[in-house]
Amino acid sequence: MQRDQLADFLRRRREAIRPAEVGLADGPRRRTVGLRREEVAMLAGMSVDYVVRLEQGRSSQPSAQLLGALARALRLSDDERDHLFHLAGHRPPPADGVARLARAGLMRMLDLLGDTPALVLSDLGEVLAQNRASVLLSGEHTGFSGDRRYIVYRWFTDPAARAVCPPEDQEHRARQHVADLRAVAGRRSGDPTVAGLVDRLQAASADFRRFWAEHEVAVRRADRKTMLHPRVGRLTMDCETLVTPDQGQQLLVLTPADAETRERLELLRVLGVEEFPTSKTDSPVR
Repeated sequence: MQRDQLADFLRRRREAIRPAEVGLADGPRRRTVGLRREEVAMLAGMSVDYVVRLEQGRSSQPSAQLLGALARALRLSDDERDHLFHLAGHRPPPADGVARLARAGLMRMLDLLGDTPALVLSDLGEVLAQNRASVLLSGEHTGFSGDRRYIVYRWFTDPAARAVCPPEDQEHRARQHVADLRAVAGRRSGDPTVAGLVDRLQAASADFRRFWAEHEVAVRRADRKTMLHPRVGRLTMDCETLVTPDQGQQLLVLTPADAETRERLELLRVLGVEEFPTSKTDSPVR
């Protein structure tokens, strides 16, 4: 671990970011160049004291998970992220597979979308990042581990993951999940990560086995979905999926499909800020 180099790199990256780039107000009284340490701590989900110790070269070796959070908070490019991992004495995340961080460009798009719910997902459906509007809409989904990282796995193994979807839509949504996974399995033929996930799903769910055997293939780009929100009721959302050139990551943007949904989303923003703490659920819209 190169503590002095790590401290210098983190400090310079923090000072290079304008608050507006990460969705923070840049008021006239701000004297700090770039972000404040407490703002980095908030964005990365860690203590201010630890950020201070990192920048002063006094910290213990940060974990790979913590480095990933810092990379997202500081909007690092892929090269900068890899450099961060090297300085901290870790091997960077692989360029392929599911153990990846959201790309810097997609993170910037999340920030620009503001009050429009949006998520960055891997091709296997792991939520890599989401903006605040997405958290209010469907809960926080970036902290799962193991197979529960994947939306398709939670859908077929946990009834709570299906509760957001009206019963009459659930089979259609299940088929969409399976058809999308089938497309990924075709693109990543021979990948043990994909094959292992499929095997474990077949062992865990009779419904998955049935749909998988039908060999339907479909890559989702645009869709309209209905969700049942516990606070504001029925929401109809248009879902637009933007895919990176290598098809490894996706930006999912959700917009209200009608005036009633738009009003309920406005209400949700008020409720989320003023009355209700955001809690983690198992039911993202996808």
